[in-house]
Amino acid sequence: MRTMTFADAIEDVLMEAMTADPRIIVFGEDVHAIRMNLYARFGEMRVRPTPISESAFLGAGVTAAMGGLRPIVEIMMVDFIAVAVDALVNHAAKIEAFSGGKWKVPMVVRVACGGGYGDGGQHEQALWGLLAQVPGMKVVVPSNPADAGGLMLSAIEDDGPVVFMEHKLLADYWLDYLADGGRMNLDYDIPEEGAFGPVPDVWQPTPIGEAKIVREGGDLTMAAVGVGLHRCLEAAARLTEQGIEASVVDLRTVSPLDTDTLCESVSKTRGLLVADEDYKSFGLSGELAATLMEAGIPARFARVCVEETIPYDRRREGQVLPNVQRIVEVARQLVDPGSLVA
Repeated sequence: MRTMTFADAIEDVLMEAMTADPRIIVFGEDVHAIRMNLYARFGEMRVRPTPISESAFLGAGVTAAMGGLRPIVEIMMVDFIAVAVDALVNHAAKIEAFSGGKWKVPMVVRVACGGGYGDGGQHEQALWGLLAQVPGMKVVVPSNPADAGGLMLSAIEDDGPVVFMEHKLLADYWLDYLADGGRMNLDYDIPEEGAFGPVPDVWQPTPIGEAKIVREGGDLTMAAVGVGLHRCLEAAARLTEQGIEASVVDLRTVSPLDTDTLCESVSKTRGLLVADEDYKSFGLSGELAATLMEAGIPARFARVCVEETIPYDRRREGQVLPNVQRIVEVARQLVDPGSLVA
């Protein structure tokens, strides 16, 4: 068993996959600098920097995939995917269905997401609920190095479009970048086990659409992805001190959802708290609630989500994002509705 950072695990998988399959190419803004190890090994023909035009190079990724390549298209932040959403939503996600399976789009869209470092609502969104809503699109959000590598391998091998989302607080190269620009005095609250940890000696695909129960408890279930998973684990540890035992489910994939694992856990605990860094309205948290209702599982339900535009002010940002204290308070109320919030 090896240990790696979150970002190094992804790059290790990319290095192996690109060596084995010459059809895999990487392109996006500044990839020759951001992915300098890949660029040094494979050159500009396979690691191609692009102009700052997300709509152009994501559209190029769709046609490259249809033409027989397996592109990994990098968009620096998921917020900017809005500029290129036509290529992704109206083309990549629908071509296989429209063609009766004759055409496929084996493309990975790699994007950074998430907040917690004071960059405001145009750079810190999650948006996985928005993307996962579209049929034909897979959306994965790993929470640790082992899953980051395994899910990237699965995404590369998939014959359809996969949005691979990495939270900035887990990726060391993002943290190095974010330390510039006057932010060196900020506390990013980085989940250590998510940013660095064990990975397998030989990479194997982590199945897309398979959640994992990472902590067992009988009083309620907490579900999350990415950094939210680590917030839930810390909240669960605090709740134990108060006599409340929580199960924690790492969804790992937003689309497709592993409803079986979720329902199995909630059927035992009879309570679900969703910690979601995405928006509360019309998103992942509501989808999980509907899943329980459709399965006929009677359960108490609560959610801690983003409910407004993420502010630039770091103090207010910490109040808007799902933090550990908010999760603990809502969990206490869920288990004991008569409890007082501290």
